[in-house]
Amino acid sequence: MVVDDVTDIPAPGDHGGDGARVARALGLDVNDVLDLSASMNPLARDPRPVLARHLDAITRYPDPSAATRALAAVMGVAPERLLLTNGGAEAIALVASVIGGSVVEPEFRLHPRGDGPRWRSNPHNPTGILAPRDARVAVWDEAFYPLATGQWTRGDDDVVVVGSLTKLLACPGLRVGYVLGDPALIDGCARRQPHWSLNGLASEALPDLLEPVDLVRESAGVRTLREQLRDLLARYGLVARPSDANWLLVERPGLRDVLARQAIVVRDCASFAMPGVVRIAVPDERGLERLDVALTRVRPWLARVASASHDDAAAKGTRSAGATSVREGER
Repeated sequence: MVVDDVTDIPAPGDHGGDGARVARALGLDVNDVLDLSASMNPLARDPRPVLARHLDAITRYPDPSAATRALAAVMGVAPERLLLTNGGAEAIALVASVIGGSVVEPEFRLHPRGDGPRWRSNPHNPTGILAPRDARVAVWDEAFYPLATGQWTRGDDDVVVVGSLTKLLACPGLRVGYVLGDPALIDGCARRQPHWSLNGLASEALPDLLEPVDLVRESAGVRTLREQLRDLLARYGLVARPSDANWLLVERPGLRDVLARQAIVVRDCASFAMPGVVRIAVPDERGLERLDVALTRVRPWLARVASASHDDAAAKGTRSAGATSVREGER
């Protein structure tokens, strides 16, 4: 699907997930846009049939106790060490309100920037690199850790973990996150959390959504798809940076807008102070095929940009060599 006559592509948001806005600008149905600006599990089962079985939940006030026990069981932790939240964003806000925090940039925009204990996303957001085993912080953001490793958590002692199930389950609109920590911290977060924060549909459907999850299989599948994506990009001269996550970073200014006109949305990384870099979520097999078709269509643009970049580099090299010769002649 190509929409070449649209001149104004919406500016990127701070957190990706720009598919709906781009679809409106292109005059398309949102389902006709491949949104690779949000890094979801490309192998997740369709959550809609499960959610449909629990629609009666919207007629009752939420009770997250069964969902908490279900998540505790699959993670292998005590329920009193878990607090379910309205997405990972609330988990971050609650922990930050209790202990504060600081980061080393670049880092996920919602993490606290203060003088408190160190936070770090793992794998690192935006680079996608897993922290070494000897790394130590106060708070791990493990929103993407299960997909990167096939394990629910690092399991470090005496640390706090914030997470997001909606990445793993590929249902960001459902809003399910969590805090994992010692019971005292969980109690402090719970006292700051508004009543009925986790909605009724999420509370009742979560046990069934978790039941078929196979982290080892899905993590291995994501790794395979990620390397297929890397190879695909390389065929078009796009060199992806190393990554352990379900996305790849590519430096190519203008690529977001060019792909958007092919109804494919990738994430602009300017919000991470990385201008010209885009983050491309790992798609499923059909998404890879669609991206291949789109890159074929924009190959002339890619060639022009690559040639211009080569010429600029050569010109800079010539100027640098000339300046060196001048300095040597002045000695």
